[in-house]
Amino acid sequence: MSRLTDVFQPQKKVLNMYFTAGFPALTDTMPIARALVAAGADILEIGMPFSDPLADGPVIQRSSAAALANGMNLRVLFGQLQNLRQHLPTTPVLLMGYLNPVLQFGLEAFCQAAAEVGVDGLILPDLPLAEYQELYAETFARYGLRPVFLITPQTSETRIRQLDALSEAFLYLVSGPGTTGGTTPTDAGAQATYFERIAAMGLRNPRLIGFGIGSGAALAHAWQHAEGAIVGSALIQAITGADDAPAAAAEFVLNLRQAAENQ
Repeated sequence: MSRLTDVFQPQKKVLNMYFTAGFPALTDTMPIARALVAAGADILEIGMPFSDPLADGPVIQRSSAAALANGMNLRVLFGQLQNLRQHLPTTPVLLMGYLNPVLQFGLEAFCQAAAEVGVDGLILPDLPLAEYQELYAETFARYGLRPVFLITPQTSETRIRQLDALSEAFLYLVSGPGTTGGTTPTDAGAQATYFERIAAMGLRNPRLIGFGIGSGAALAHAWQHAEGAIVGSALIQAITGADDAPAAAAEFVLNLRQAAENQ
């Protein structure tokens, strides 16, 4: 068993909260992490800022640019996470980012550093599956880091089953077209058909729905179709310009959960 498997319990609706390391201020990473968990986040997804975040919409892009300007980088982040498990012993923590900074850091060194601070898994949307299997899977496994793979409405059943077989965490269901926090209109009927198609496949891993989950209604809808949901851009908006970013983050999660549970 692991933190990433223990968090999924029968009838439990999981809330995974994404935030960008080093935003709004460089030193906000751990205070925001602790505030989110205290307010009801079940999983933390910490964004590793990158100058060209392909899957991220404008809100997260701006937070990444600000974090980089603040001085955030992987060495700083791992330093900030040194006491992670003293403060959050049971909360699953993922690092989300892109392959280029990881390779620049050195894959083995990155995995070792992540394992040493207690990171549970990685989300690297631009990591090709064949490359992962051939070059990186053994290293990830050696350091106990579980990959999380993304599925879209266009992903074939063959590939979904391949991703399910390779995962030991959860499957990240992208809710529709566009990037994170996007406002691209989504056909509700097509979306429901997509979620139902994935649910009917009998996959062994739990599913979390992300992209565009920013309100209580959207969170409740995601919970109806999967074991959990991922919220990021809406949180970033809530803490942008806040006098007390951790307090704003906690208030956002409390209000979001309450709104979803009252649907």
